[in-house]
Amino acid sequence: SQGRHRIDIVMLALSGKKMGFEKVIQMIDELVVTLKKEQVDDESKKEYCAVQFDQSDDKKKALERSIGDLETLIAETKEGIATATEEVAALMKGISELDQSVAEATEMRQAENAEYKDLMAGNGAAKELILFARNRMNKFYNPKLYKAAPKQELSKEDRIFVNNGGTPPPTEAPGGIAGTGVSVSFVQIDSQVAPPPPPATAEAYKAKGGESGGVMAMMDLLVQDLQKEMTTAESEEKAGQGNYEQTMADSAEKRAMDSKSLTDREGAKANMQAELEQSEGDKTSASKELMVLGQYIASLHAECDWLLQYFEVRKQARADEVDSLGKAKAVLSGADFSLLQRSDTARARKFLRH
Repeated sequence: SQGRHRIDIVMLALSGKKMGFEKVIQMIDELVVTLKKEQVDDESKKEYCAVQFDQSDDKKKALERSIGDLETLIAETKEGIATATEEVAALMKGISELDQSVAEATEMRQAENAEYKDLMAGNGAAKELILFARNRMNKFYNPKLYKAAPKQELSKEDRIFVNNGGTPPPTEAPGGIAGTGVSVSFVQIDSQVAPPPPPATAEAYKAKGGESGGVMAMMDLLVQDLQKEMTTAESEEKAGQGNYEQTMADSAEKRAMDSKSLTDREGAKANMQAELEQSEGDKTSASKELMVLGQYIASLHAECDWLLQYFEVRKQARADEVDSLGKAKAVLSGADFSLLQRSDTARARKFLRH
């Protein structure tokens, strides 16, 4: 530098004594100022380097912690997504199986109901046929118990029409069992109550009753068995329908709860996937920032390491230079020239040539 060049000039001037002392003293003063300014610059640069290294190190540690936290969060989020995926699949499978069980229960209930209707229709028809036969037998063996079909009463207009040779209008189908007018309640048999004894009046009735009693009793037992089977079937149908309705209500409630859980888990999974994307993006940004910071720290080392390593040596060298220049100035001002040691100056100058 120009300052170190001037030191050489000063030393040359002192050794050759070809330059005016006033000029040399001025040069010495300028060199002292330059050396002090260089020391101030080194101190500022040292402080700058220390601050930058400290800030960069803090930032590096923060970025490394952030990346570590993000890696942990990413791993936990992936695990949460996997768990949510399994839960969603399980819920969907459960809902599908529930729907299948509801369909099977409905199909079974329909089959049971159809079987019940067939039984009731078949047993009802059998009862009507037996009661019809029983009523016809009563016509011959128990006339008092026979229920004839109601006679048709003609209206005034119909009577006039028939009296003039017309055909009577068709007879309206009688009510009751098999068109006899006999109601089902009329023939209900209580198995706990014995039938009443026959009338004590006609012996002929007893004879006829003896002939028909076995058949009539068998008919009554058949009707009783049919009625018992119908009553049991009706009770079972009622219980089956009640159980089915309760099953449907329970299934509907469970399906609603599972559907809500499915919606919640799918929403949670979507949120975790969004968080995962955000975390991975943040990690990528932080990693790039850490790489750039590493490059900056490397440039700081290139810029500051030599200065920091030799700062004290350079500081001492400048102090020695200033001291030597002060002695040189003192010599020029009338002090002892032997105070100026050229070897000290040369040794100090070695660390100022960088």
